[in-house]
Amino acid sequence: MSVPTSPSVWAPAAGSVDLLLTGPGTAVPLEPDGAGWWRLPTAAEPVADGADYAFAVDGGPARPDPRSPWQPAGVHGPSRAVDPGLFAWTDAAWAGRDVRDAVVYELHVGTFTAAGTLDAAIERLDHLTDLGVEMVELMPLAAFEGTRGWGYDGVCLYAVHAPYGGPAALARFVDAAHSRGLAVCLDVVYNHLGPTGNYLEEFGPYFTDTHHTPWGRAVNLDGAGSAEVRRWICDNALRWLADFHVDALRLDAVHALVDDSPRHVLTQLADEVAALAAEVGRPLSLIAESDQNDPRTIAPAAEGGVGMTAQWADDAHHAIHALVTGERQGYYSDFGPPAVLAAALTRVFVPDGGWSSFRGQPWGARVPAGTDGHRFVVFGSDHDQVGNRALGDRPSARLDPGALAITAALVLTSPYTPMLFMGEEWGARTPWLYFTDFADPDLAEAVRTGRRAEFATHGWAELYPDQAVDGELTVPDPQDPETVSASRLDWDEPSRPEHARLLAWYRELIALRRTSADLGSGDRDATTVRWDELGDWDRAQDASWLVVERGATRVVVNLAADERRVPLALTGDAQVLAAWVPVVLDGGDAVLPGRSVAVVGPA
Repeated sequence: MSVPTSPSVWAPAAGSVDLLLTGPGTAVPLEPDGAGWWRLPTAAEPVADGADYAFAVDGGPARPDPRSPWQPAGVHGPSRAVDPGLFAWTDAAWAGRDVRDAVVYELHVGTFTAAGTLDAAIERLDHLTDLGVEMVELMPLAAFEGTRGWGYDGVCLYAVHAPYGGPAALARFVDAAHSRGLAVCLDVVYNHLGPTGNYLEEFGPYFTDTHHTPWGRAVNLDGAGSAEVRRWICDNALRWLADFHVDALRLDAVHALVDDSPRHVLTQLADEVAALAAEVGRPLSLIAESDQNDPRTIAPAAEGGVGMTAQWADDAHHAIHALVTGERQGYYSDFGPPAVLAAALTRVFVPDGGWSSFRGQPWGARVPAGTDGHRFVVFGSDHDQVGNRALGDRPSARLDPGALAITAALVLTSPYTPMLFMGEEWGARTPWLYFTDFADPDLAEAVRTGRRAEFATHGWAELYPDQAVDGELTVPDPQDPETVSASRLDWDEPSRPEHARLLAWYRELIALRRTSADLGSGDRDATTVRWDELGDWDRAQDASWLVVERGATRVVVNLAADERRVPLALTGDAQVLAAWVPVVLDGGDAVLPGRSVAVVGPA
């Protein structure tokens, strides 16, 4: 799957295509092959590794290769040839890691360290192994305009963003992660391209008017020419997995991959990735993000599904967040009471076929009994749930330490695959904001306006009254370089006492998950939730206690401000396996101080 040294390009409607070699300043006419592809003549010299090149369709301007491996001059400049076969890999002994039941850690390369590069991120990998992380998930690396951004506006999907270090830096990162026993997941975006630097339509029918997405016209997955567009997507995925030794891909918003063909592109991708896994002899995972609450995402094609390995399940986050914060604005309107948390921790989706007050219609479908809980990735924070808040404020900015400890325990002891968001493990106080770097002033202003309009619909002004003027929320400017600067992690924080304590708690819970058969199980049928029905669960500050039963192990939570006696419903003697603050076991009950959590199991 290496990028060829003899560049070719698909341009089915073109009358001519020239390969532009920027070094010598020559144009080499390419030859059509009769199937829409234009290839280098046999007698022509191939493009050397490290050389710059571009394509011109029908005498038009120089454009990057739709499969460009590197854009060192930015997304509007020439492509640079890269041969992944030249990378000096040392991970021949790496056996791989399936995402199911891995402890996943999501990070954004540009804000994970002060330098904001892949090489700088390598220097922090030992922190992750000490924490107990097993898979690092990198937010999108595909090249986008400017230097700073979340990565979801990528336009050169085969290229590693140059400010992060380019393709060689990604290879070094993956190799370094594998040497430490860490798997690597890469977030990829196939449902849309960014608003600037997207030249694909000059080459072929990459988009269609038949379907539309929140970003505009949909990627052409089922119309004329779609076979090559699907090939462009699948080859991209296989390239990361084969050439860069990546272990998993997280597929952004798969519900926006609108495909009415007999075989969905996700099923095609799943089959091809399974074949590659068999070839390389290690597990390769596909993790889907979807807002449909539909278990068919992970069901095999033979059962009417699309065959993903796992999928994100946002509802556990929503249920935990609404419970411990009391927030009910926007999509949190469907969450808050303990019965909803119980549903999220046992049935996965909320709703799962019932009424959604936020959507104003029935939503979702029931996950079949017996489905392994490890096929669902859950979290207390992620890039969306923090970054799409008006001020990018993390839970640590608003919650007391006990509530943060409770959130960690509910996620890390759940029957699902847990994921952490960078800095969460020590209660980072730095915000994580939305930031962009668009050169077009009109586009930049449109982004500002759009963000303000989006926040206006979710009741954020009520949550942040100090930031509202005449009822309109004042939010940080995404284009301001200070916005991204404020979002970078402060690596001095973990050594400070209040942060070190939380970090130690995360380490303890992750270690316990690995040593406790009950907590490591994905059996949702062995999970139940009990709670104090006397509490006023519409307001978190008036809530009392709850117990999550994981087999014979109990996760005991006191959300009240004062001490609570909680019945454990355990037969025989019990012992405290982990506790945020000292807990007393007395006559089959656990006595917990206010705002605390403990894990209790048989002695």
